[in-house]
Amino acid sequence: MLSCDDYETKSDSDQQEEEEEASEEQKPVYKRLITIHAGKPKGSVKEEMKGAVDKVRRLSLSEQELDRTCSSNSQDVVRFTQKNLLRIYPKGTRINSSNYKPLIGWTHGAQMIAFNMQGYGKSLWMMHGMFRANGGCGYVKKPNFLMKKGFHEEVFNPRKKFPVKVYMGDGWRLDFSHTHFDAYSPPDFYTKIFIVGVPADNAKRKTKIIEDNWYPIWDEEFSFPLTVPELALLRIEVREYDMSEKDDFGGQTCLPVSELRPGIRSVPLYDKKGEKMKSVRLLMRFIFE
Repeated sequence: MLSCDDYETKSDSDQQEEEEEASEEQKPVYKRLITIHAGKPKGSVKEEMKGAVDKVRRLSLSEQELDRTCSSNSQDVVRFTQKNLLRIYPKGTRINSSNYKPLIGWTHGAQMIAFNMQGYGKSLWMMHGMFRANGGCGYVKKPNFLMKKGFHEEVFNPRKKFPVKVYMGDGWRLDFSHTHFDAYSPPDFYTKIFIVGVPADNAKRKTKIIEDNWYPIWDEEFSFPLTVPELALLRIEVREYDMSEKDDFGGQTCLPVSELRPGIRSVPLYDKKGEKMKSVRLLMRFIFE
């Protein structure tokens, strides 16, 4: 007859054997897993980015630390993000929930850009625009040249020109009251077009103002030279000219250049919070030369 102590000893032994068998079965599954060590820099950022070559790290930097590091050691940042994760977060003084420019992190390979999602504005519009890529699933693959070991061996083929034509706009009369923009006359719309990306590609153009017209026809074309189209965003903003006060907001959108298709397109606009307007559209044409 087994004593209580003997029974417990046998039970523990059986359990250990079962765990060892399960461990052997699971080994092939776990072989591909890696441990990511997360943390903030304790010393100089440059030294932290060198790190141990046999470990994968996730380093968190404030927007200020990123700016300083990119100004002095931009290539080190790119090399770090080729094998490690880099997270950027807003500086602590942004108590009004404002945001920083995400392109600085994206153009240096940062995988995680922490944002104040309640802080509506141009920076958040860029965030919305970037993640409209890849079907809006929330994941956008980095361009290949940011993942190559040799940062100086660029393999991308920059397009020489990116002509953008704005034909006309429509839909404001359906989405706004007739006195929303001006109590006494129809609105005076114009369109601003921006390229946001690497510093060499940043550009801004503006159409003429079409006075007293709910259905503005601009029929203007602008050409943007692009060196890194993979990281370029096309930002569009419609404003209503006001002689005495700040120009009124008429809609915006932000689109990854790499996702655009050539031809004439009906482009929906969004409000300041990023919600799609029901009726407002721009008729535009995109060409890649």
